[in-house]
Amino acid sequence: MSNEDEQWKEKLSGEQYHVCRERGTERPFSGKFHDSKEDGTYRCVCCGEPLFLSDTKFDSGTGWPSFYAPLDENAVETETDRSHGMERTEVHCQKCGSHLGHVFPDGPQPTGLRYCINSLSLDLVKK
Repeated sequence: MSNEDEQWKEKLSGEQYHVCRERGTERPFSGKFHDSKEDGTYRCVCCGEPLFLSDTKFDSGTGWPSFYAPLDENAVETETDRSHGMERTEVHCQKCGSHLGHVFPDGPQPTGLRYCINSLSLDLVKK
């Protein structure tokens, strides 16, 4: 195990490490932010980078926090994920590479996107 992995294991809970560093997922409807209506900025739990604003959060009914847009175009990066016998678009923090979730083309306007994000990968800084 690398020194960097050891540092992440010290900083994160076991569940956070699994989601953020091993590209895992939390069970639907189990995350602390899936139905949160609080105002603020959602940040990466690993590095603190601002990722999403509560103004862009919506109830997708999927069981995970969903946003129609990141804070800005440089907040997150995407890549093709071909795991689990399907092709999806993975979303990760542009600053530290932490796995956040996936983005799908079935969200509301103005973007038509649904960033389906694990609560375990986020912290909320309230307004």
